[in-house]
Amino acid sequence: MQSRIHDLIALANEPSSAKRRELLRGVTDLFFQGDGHNSVEMGLFDDVLSQLAGDMEEAVKAELAQRLSETATPPAGLSRTLAADSITVAAPILRSSRVLTDDDLLHVARTQGQDHLRAISQRSSVSSVVSDAIVARGDDQTLGVLLRNEGAVLSREAHETVVDRAAANPALHEAVIDRQSLPVDLLNEMYFMVEARLRDRIMEKNAGMDPATLEAALAAGRKRVAEQDGALPPDHAEAEREFRTLRAKAQISPQILANMLRGKKTTLFLVALADMAQVDFHTARKILERREMDALAVICKAADFDRSLFLTFALLILDQTEDVMMRAKAYGELYANLPRDSALRTIRFWRLRRQTGDVAAA
Repeated sequence: MQSRIHDLIALANEPSSAKRRELLRGVTDLFFQGDGHNSVEMGLFDDVLSQLAGDMEEAVKAELAQRLSETATPPAGLSRTLAADSITVAAPILRSSRVLTDDDLLHVARTQGQDHLRAISQRSSVSSVVSDAIVARGDDQTLGVLLRNEGAVLSREAHETVVDRAAANPALHEAVIDRQSLPVDLLNEMYFMVEARLRDRIMEKNAGMDPATLEAALAAGRKRVAEQDGALPPDHAEAEREFRTLRAKAQISPQILANMLRGKKTTLFLVALADMAQVDFHTARKILERREMDALAVICKAADFDRSLFLTFALLILDQTEDVMMRAKAYGELYANLPRDSALRTIRFWRLRRQTGDVAAA
């Protein structure tokens, strides 16, 4: 050991960059040969390695960073310096180093670019405070990396932000839906954003939900006001009055709804459907305007309409193309296979809009 130290002292007097690289590797080897350095030794290694690394080219620092990332007790100061270097150098430290504190990671997250944010997002665990900083500054690709890491803890506010971001970017949909820690009310908020196969996953999760989880999710969801759904149609007030009159005369039935749809009384149909299915008007209108047959199936199943009525609605709503009967048959099978309990759970989340955003709209 003594002879090795003398060799390193001799190298320190050499001015060439090649000799400096050799010195850096020598000191690094000396650091890794020892076990359980005390605080004084660790401080010396940190100072010397930091000074030497500062003069080195990227490839040498990258090699050093890789070695340091694999040890449980690397020099803290050097690790912080390397973590803020180019991504080639910083990546292994940011992904794996155990010595970096939340403050260290926050500094990098707030001052460096997306590559650094993605590297932090891949750590085996990411605290909520660091995740919040990544969500605040990250682009959609970075958010996707963070969301797929179940070891990253996201706050309620961060989850709401990613759901809002996903509304404008379908590339995020699957990562959001598959997120195990996504609050269930926000999961259901994704329903009208995503494609059919992802809707099926939402329904599967709803079907397996226990009552306590459902109630907790509903309580959390009531605190989140639904997004603006647009103005009510001009004839909405008139349709409301007509509906109240028909209901007072006990002239509202599922079959009457079908007659409204046939008679092109669209707003009246939507007012009646929303009332019978216990969802808000805007949700019902969205389903009709977008011809969301799977969502219509959820509403009809929850309202306990029979299959033939659902198919009547489907045939009246769908474009009258040559394959309309084939499509109606497929939707009929979808309806038959949809568990009513799952539909009722999903409807309870859609109902939240009635208690929040729809109140203001009305």
